[in-house]
Amino acid sequence: MNRPSSAAEAALSAAVPLNARHGLALAAIAAVFFSAKAIIAKLLYRHGVDAVLVLTLRMVLAAPFFAAVAAWQFRHAPPLTRRDYALIGVLGLMGYYLSSFLDFLGLQYISAGLERLILFLTPSIVLLIAATVMRRRIERHQWLALVVAYLGIVLVFVQDLRLGGDGVWLGGALVFGSAVAYAIYLTGTGELVSRVGSTRLVAYAMCVSTGACVAQFLVLRPIEALAVSCEVYGLSLLNAVFCTVLPVFLTMAAVARVGAPAVSQTGMIGPVSTVFLGALILDEPVTGLQLAGSALVMGGMYLLSRGRR
Repeated sequence: MNRPSSAAEAALSAAVPLNARHGLALAAIAAVFFSAKAIIAKLLYRHGVDAVLVLTLRMVLAAPFFAAVAAWQFRHAPPLTRRDYALIGVLGLMGYYLSSFLDFLGLQYISAGLERLILFLTPSIVLLIAATVMRRRIERHQWLALVVAYLGIVLVFVQDLRLGGDGVWLGGALVFGSAVAYAIYLTGTGELVSRVGSTRLVAYAMCVSTGACVAQFLVLRPIEALAVSCEVYGLSLLNAVFCTVLPVFLTMAAVARVGAPAVSQTGMIGPVSTVFLGALILDEPVTGLQLAGSALVMGGMYLLSRGRR
């Protein structure tokens, strides 16, 4: 009589590790795709386009996917209050419009590897916001993690400064501003996501961001600026589908399987993949200084994530 129960338990114990492996694989693929955004942007800049057009094409081409999810959520999910919609609008402008725009602006001046490492500091910025705005204490191990990570950024920044000149200061500041904007978005979504849901929040916020990007383009550029080569549209489609839409849903699927802490730690593959993709595709140099700095940044963020857990 116990045989069916034992067989079921054996099947369950075998399925759980497999499910976890699938979740970690999804998280790793999502991290690589997210990071490849910088590589695609660098390739687009070689065609003479600017950050305004790069961001607009990315958001417009990704918008149908998120609009479909938003429409489905609007019909089937519980209704939201006006306050919720207002918060989503503000957070959408901060997290997916301003953050993305500053990021693409900064990529015109710094390497893809440095850009990804600066953005990887976002959890540390969230911690600093919590300490200054919410008066939360920073523990000793968290200070150690911050010092290690920012020392790594200094090392990589020094290398880019040698190769890229004074523009690296501007690019680094813009990308760091992008990380701050996204950290504010993450901080603001803490309470909202429990009421709205992560899928609906992302879909609505992306729709708000797309509207802002289109409005910005119409104000700053003539409509004729859309007359670009097929290569630009092809790269932009890759940017929209493989570096925006797909990693968002892969990350959600990974979180459902293994949880947010494991997905966060798996995301450390992102900066590493950017360094080597930059060397392979963009001919960006890979030096010992850059590898040491990258190791420090990822080590610092790993210490921070372990401490939070």
